[in-house]
Order: sequence, then C-alpha cells, then structure tokens
Amino acid sequence: MNAHDSEKVVGTLERQGYARVEDEAEAGLILYNTCSIRDKAEQKVFHRLNEYKRLQGEGKKFAVLGCVAQQEGEKIFEKAPYVSLVAGSASYRNLPEMLARLEAGEQRITGLDDRQTDLTFETEFTSRSNPHRGYITIIEGCDKFCAYCVVPYTRGKERSRTSASVLVEARRIVDLGYTEIQFLGQNVNSWRDPSGRMSFAELLVAVGELPGVKRVRFTTSHPRDFTRDIVEAIDATPTLCDHVHLPVQSGSTAVLKAMQREYTREWYLERMSWIKAAKRDISITSDMIVGFPGESDEDFEETVTLVGEVKYDAVFAFKFSPRPNTPAVTMADSIPDEVKAERLRILNDRQREIQREHYGRHLHKVVECMVEGYNSARGQVIGRSSQNKTVNFSMGEFGGEFGVQPPVGSYVPVKVTQTLPNSLVGEAAGLPDVLAIPVARTPDFVVLN
Repeated sequence: MNAHDSEKVVGTLERQGYARVEDEAEAGLILYNTCSIRDKAEQKVFHRLNEYKRLQGEGKKFAVLGCVAQQEGEKIFEKAPYVSLVAGSASYRNLPEMLARLEAGEQRITGLDDRQTDLTFETEFTSRSNPHRGYITIIEGCDKFCAYCVVPYTRGKERSRTSASVLVEARRIVDLGYTEIQFLGQNVNSWRDPSGRMSFAELLVAVGELPGVKRVRFTTSHPRDFTRDIVEAIDATPTLCDHVHLPVQSGSTAVLKAMQREYTREWYLERMSWIKAAKRDISITSDMIVGFPGESDEDFEETVTLVGEVKYDAVFAFKFSPRPNTPAVTMADSIPDEVKAERLRILNDRQREIQREHYGRHLHKVVECMVEGYNSARGQVIGRSSQNKTVNFSMGEFGGEFGVQPPVGSYVPVKVTQTLPNSLVGEAAGLPDVLAIPVARTPDFVVLN
C-alpha cells in the first residue's frame, strides 16, 4: 500500500514538472515515505534521516511522508531540523500546493489532516512502477480501532471511492497493458459504494469482467466485513484470484475480545467454512500476533490449534509490540520477550509443517503463472500463481522454441514437479501468452529533482 502511495505521489509531482532521478545525490528534493505498523518504526525513520543528513549541505530539501509523519508530526522537525516538509497520507492531494510554498522559501511546512476528513487521495497521474500488477486503492482509513493497531490514528476514518471512479481507473490500467489488478485498502472489504450502486463482491466481478483483465486480487480483508457473496463471486468469476488473506490475529476468543476485534473464534471459523466449501480450491493466508497482553498458555494453544484446523497456505506471525496512541499501550505488557519469542517459534514451526503437507496438493498439477522475474543463477523463471504462490520454473522443451525467457507480465502454464514449504517448482507445460504487454519498470523509491 505504501508502494502504491509512492506511485501516486510520484505521478502527482511529475505532473507539476518534477522529474525522477536514479540517485539521491542528484536530487534537489528527497521524499521519504514511511510506515508505522511495526515496532520502532519511528527510530528507523530517524536513523535513515540521519544518513541523509550528510547531503543537507548541498542545498537539498527533505520531506517525510506517510504514517510516521502523521504520528510524529512537528516532532520530526525537532529531531531532524533539516527536514522541510512533513505530510500524512491524507494530505498527499495538497502536495503541489505545499511544494509551491517550499519553492517560495518557506522552511517548514506541515500537512497533517484530521482523521475525520472525507477526502481520498485519487489521482489520474499515478506513475506505476510495478511492471506486472496495477494497484487501485478503493478505500482509505480504518474505523475498527483494534486495541493494538495504530492505523486509525495515522490513516484516519474509512473513506470509500465510488464504483464509477474505480471502474474508470481499472479501464485506464488495462489500457496501459496491465492484465492483473489488485484492490487495496486497510480493510479492503469494508468498502461501501458512496453511490450505492455496488457491493464489494459486485465491484470485484465488474472489474473481473473487463476485457483484457486476467486476474483481480484484493488485500487486506477484515473478518467482520467478510461476507459469503465474496466467496460466491470468486467461485463464479475465473478472473478473481482464488486467494483470500483474512487476518485472524488470535485463535482465542478471550484474546480477540481484549484486542477489540469484535468477532469470536467461532465467527472466524464460519467464514473459513464458506471458503472451504467453494468449488474452487481457494488459498487462505492470515496474520497473527503472539504475546498480546494477558495471553495465557491456554490462549496461545488455541491459536496453534486454529492453525491446524484451518490449514493456512501462509501465516505472517509477529510478537506483540505496543504502538503509540493505541489502547494496548496502557495494558500491562507482562509477557517476557523470551516467552513471546518461544511462542512465535512454536507457531511458525507448526505452520511450516502444515505448509509442507498442504503444498503437496499441487504436485503434478498444472498452474498458470504470471512471470515476475528471473533467477539467472538457477536458470529459472520466477512466477506467481492465482493462489499467490511463488512458482520457480524452467522453460524445458519450450525454451528453445520461444527463446531464452518469457517476458515479465506474460502467463505460462507450469506443471508442478516439486513442492517446498514456501514455494512450488515446475516446468513449463506450454508457451507463454506473449500478448501480455509488460510495463517498463521504474524505481520503487521516490527521489525527485
């Protein structure tokens, strides 16, 4: 999501006459986009800014954007006085005006929006840097206020775009040559059409049926807003990827209540049953936190048993760390770090066992892979399946007929010959779809002149 924010910032500033450069030494303006979802994010930001300090004598201007900017505000000027601009994500639409003030001689400019803003950062000037996937933010902000999460305080309240504006952007992306579209949002399935025309599931189908679209993804969903019609849409629409990322955070209802997630273990498992009853084999991934304040050994065991019951294709697990301004900051973080670390190890080991077994269901099957890159050392193509699994494959007998490498953004049928805990290995079972038009890659970082 931050990468796509950077794409929108770059596009907006290029429209104002700025031009990207390859190295910060060449830049007149350096923008540092930040995230504060993890522990010690602000320390990492100031460490990086300190590295930039060596460049300040060269007349460069520095800006800090994103969630750490919103969280720390004008304190950034105190700790890094050579920074000239601090702007939260809800203020990006004002960047042209703020930079005009900067060019006019103002030394310190702050753009920190109230979380109650109804505005979203829509721009037709997005400079898309991903060569194979087009991102669309359909909803910004969060109204959930989970006890551990800083997002509602840094991203503001939920603001949804109209279905009409989303469809216009999707068509524009297809015209650029993209065949895969990914919807983004802090809680993407909490999207509500301000025009009242479509549900989230209907929007997925509408974009999936656009001529030229081969894949539609969405992330990240919230269990409270995950409805059965989303599964029905995936079942009925081949272009909707058969992958759902649905963070559970804990398998214990007591811990979920303390986290203010507003659902129970049983509620979550009901949604898992909808997915598992689908006609398509839908891959399921999740996020989990271990060591939340008050989590007992029994609570943790419920998380481990949930993993065994659901059989996720991947779990992204983290030790609890308190974030600024959140209710969890006031809770007694009484669980020692070594206990958190041991619980994390146990959870990851259990998940690894499940993945080793669960990935085996793909052996000898043919999966369609979008080409994302190459591993020249191994002579392999790096692809991604509709289920969001990495597939490393060789072109085999088709290599000589097609050439050395299929282009990034093309699709290749691959027969799986080996399964690993985190990836699949295979061999091309056919020629690539060379009609895909890859978009030229540009740097992910934002360095402007």
